[in-house]
Amino acid sequence: MHKVAGRPPLRYILNMPEQVRARALGAFYGLALGDALGMPTQSMSRTRIKDRYGSITTLVDASPDQPIAPGMPAGSVTDDTEQAVLVAKLLIDGNGRIDPYTFADALRAWEADMTSRGSRDLLGPSTKRALEHLDAGLTPQQAGVTGTTNGAAMRVTPVAIANPVGDRLLDAVISASVVTHNTSLGIAAASAIAAAVSASIDGADLSTALDEAEHAAHSGARRSNWVPGGEVAPRIRWAREWVRGMSRGALADAVAEVVGTSVAAQESVVAAIALAEVSADDPLDSLLLAAQIGGDTDTIAAILGAILGAQHGVAGLPADLVGKVREVNGLDLDPLVDGLLTLR
Repeated sequence: MHKVAGRPPLRYILNMPEQVRARALGAFYGLALGDALGMPTQSMSRTRIKDRYGSITTLVDASPDQPIAPGMPAGSVTDDTEQAVLVAKLLIDGNGRIDPYTFADALRAWEADMTSRGSRDLLGPSTKRALEHLDAGLTPQQAGVTGTTNGAAMRVTPVAIANPVGDRLLDAVISASVVTHNTSLGIAAASAIAAAVSASIDGADLSTALDEAEHAAHSGARRSNWVPGGEVAPRIRWAREWVRGMSRGALADAVAEVVGTSVAAQESVVAAIALAEVSADDPLDSLLLAAQIGGDTDTIAAILGAILGAQHGVAGLPADLVGKVREVNGLDLDPLVDGLLTLR
């Protein structure tokens, strides 16, 4: 394969349909597993997580004082998985295209359903603000011009399954994200995760997949509304180089204290990629570390799970835990993955 200027050579293995499907299933179920592992600890500090749960070694119930999901049973997923499922269905129904107004209506309906269930896990600040702008008469391109959080990145995995790396993937990421996160930070973050997952589905090794993430973040940022903030692509490059060779404990300190674990796109998305860079050989151990790192743990672990699941395939994820997540949530992602791969 020819080297493209400014990009690394793509080191992809020969693909067979069953390998692609296994990696695509791994991406979606990895997202759900990471989400469920991070559910009990989301929006909590590392100190509070340790006080409430000790060391997280498996799926656990949320504590009664969990700020977002009090008392939620072990294995439950959150908005990360539910909104990714919503995006997958819209992509399939729209033959690869998501109408922004239909998407907005679907997000409103999702939040209404969550409210009726008594959940505190509602739309994020960027998405909520964008829908208000849309209601006020702004165009979809105008509605998302303040969206700098990780909402687009957390639900982008179906877009990655449906599209190979390249301009087509970037176009699809922007189409699926513009109404809520039309900013250089929001689009860059979503583009990075989409590229890492999509490249992995096509057989790229981890280093190549994360190189693709950096390149896509750079390109995505320049195709959206500029906003101030540390740019995602340079932060990915810096974080990957900095954390290499770190021990598990040092990695946790570096990500939590320096990279950052907030809902800001340039923190949590870079955090997930930094964790992947160092601890990718053991997906479960990596996801458990993400669940204990503090901050937006469900999203960081979900994004990390999508990348590592695509790297290792569904068979590389712990079958008992994936089975519990499927059972607790009534979650069958196989038909969605097959529909998305048909688009691919």
